Amino acid sequence: MTVSLAGNPVTCDLPPLPVLGRDVTVPLVTGGEVTYAALDYAASAPALQRVWDDVAAYAPYYGSVHRGAGYLSQLSTELFEQSRATVAGFLGCRPTDEVVFTRSTTDSLNLLAAALPEGTQVFVFETEHHAALLPWQRAKGARVTCLAAPRTPEQAVAALDVALHGAPKGPKLVCATGASNVTGELWPVRELAAAAHRHGARIVLDAAQLVPHRAVDIGELDVDWVAFSGHKLYAPFGAGVLAGRPDWLRDAEPYLAGGGATRTVVRRADGEVEAEWQESAAARHEAGSPNVIGAYAIASACKALTEAGFDRLDEHEAQLLTLLRDGLAEIPQVRVLSLFGADADRVGVLSFVVSGWNSSHLAAALSAEHGIGVRDGLFCAHPLVKHLLGGRPEDPGACGSPEDLSFNAVRISFGAGTPPEHVTRFVEALATLVREGASWTYHTRNGRCVPAPSA
Repeated sequence: MTVSLAGNPVTCDLPPLPVLGRDVTVPLVTGGEVTYAALDYAASAPALQRVWDDVAAYAPYYGSVHRGAGYLSQLSTELFEQSRATVAGFLGCRPTDEVVFTRSTTDSLNLLAAALPEGTQVFVFETEHHAALLPWQRAKGARVTCLAAPRTPEQAVAALDVALHGAPKGPKLVCATGASNVTGELWPVRELAAAAHRHGARIVLDAAQLVPHRAVDIGELDVDWVAFSGHKLYAPFGAGVLAGRPDWLRDAEPYLAGGGATRTVVRRADGEVEAEWQESAAARHEAGSPNVIGAYAIASACKALTEAGFDRLDEHEAQLLTLLRDGLAEIPQVRVLSLFGADADRVGVLSFVVSGWNSSHLAAALSAEHGIGVRDGLFCAHPLVKHLLGGRPEDPGACGSPEDLSFNAVRISFGAGTPPEHVTRFVEALATLVREGASWTYHTRNGRCVPAPSA
């Protein structure tokens, strides 16, 4: 397929993977309907058709897990544990690693924070998503060092090396992202892991934005844990993963107290209830009835992406990125946000601002007038976005009226299911809005910029 943008042909010869919603039409405020262009994959990616079909085929056989004698319970238990093994293989887990199913990346990192040995020193860059930046503040006895935003990958490694070198003895943990949810830029994970291990620290990789786009191998990257969410991996059924070393998790109190996490529970003569907890990290921290469909959906997505081949997916995404960046370069009012520079390797995530436009107003107009879904705001990474925009911590970043030029941005993100014409539509719609302005009136309602009712 060849897509022409401003006379410059861009070849996109790799078809996207089939996803749900690819033929959905949405109404426009100006009249009529148009096929929806979903360009907010970084928030939640659409379900792969393969995932949906696998879940639909299993759904009639759904049953309780681990504690049922019936056929469907046994089948569901086997499927659940097979899903765990599939995820372990997808991540290149080492023989001693364990996979714990959680609700999301946020849940995974909060689980790890709850399992830290008391007094752990945590090192995290201010550029992290809030899910990776905030849980450590609540860890019992933890001391958190927040490192300033680096301007190059090498600077990130050097800053971490210096911080760890000056740290006192004791357990230490580094939390680092694989790919920024704001800029899409790849972080030097292997080098950060090497720096951590040189100083006796462990490292957890926030792979929420990395696993949908690139192959992630725990052993190759030499990280201690990986955390990610199913809903960003084309499996939006409310499940996540924390995979890696089991020792801190086995030594910690269960994340949730309840059925499944216990080996025995007895009522002592004095009236107190005493529990003996499961030894495996997975059983210990998966109390309650697990999200079998969520786990199976993640496993199905892992299989689908592996079979498609990450080399192929990366080539498809690179073509889309070229199409996007070439188009944005032709709109002088656009400023693309970057931490490491224009040449930095990135996944299909890009944020920008447009001179003279409130980002919330722009995102609302793209949706209401062109049927294009993007994200606006600070993307749950407030310190990073304000840093990139040259703002101060106290500067407003919330959505506002079209005239309120607050510190926020627009983010476009895509992936394996994105057809090139969606990117072309986005660039053309953006150019039209910048050149001609919005054709509808917008106002603020419940903190969001939305189309005003017609007269």
